[in-house]
Amino acid sequence: MTDYSHCTITHYPTAVLREKAQPIEEINDDIRRLAERMVDIMVETKGVGLAGPQAGVNLRIFVVSIDGTNENARVYINPTIKPEGKVVAFEEGCLSLPGIFGKVNRYAKCTVTATDLDGHEFTEVGEGLLARAFQHEFDHLEGMMIKDRLGYAAKLRAKRRLKQLEKEYDENSK
Repeated sequence: MTDYSHCTITHYPTAVLREKAQPIEEINDDIRRLAERMVDIMVETKGVGLAGPQAGVNLRIFVVSIDGTNENARVYINPTIKPEGKVVAFEEGCLSLPGIFGKVNRYAKCTVTATDLDGHEFTEVGEGLLARAFQHEFDHLEGMMIKDRLGYAAKLRAKRRLKQLEKEYDENSK
């Protein structure tokens, strides 16, 4: 039995945020507890999505709730995505990169195929914010963050904050 109750938001530059997340082999009570904890973290921090690596867990799972509520949260296990349509730039932030915001190009529409907590595969099409959330959380499963997708000017603006996060990480690691 794995205890996921200790999971909290993982901030840059924690290594798990840079790693490609591992597939979930079996959906069991541990994974259900992890999903529940991830939804709680997302709601507590006023996010609309949260990926396993952001909770410090190197597993291919994310949760999304566009209105930020527990009731409307959905769990996506071992997801694949198919972005489509036009590319739209929109301001994004990230719970793992507090204080960093910038325009990120994402597809306007995105289809996700994943497994739910009962082991059933499903497909969901998202547009607008939902499509953006799918792509953002999927990036985390691939070891990418919004800082990797920012334009040159936004990266320059984020530089000081990134250094600050690195310093905080170093101080907390001692």
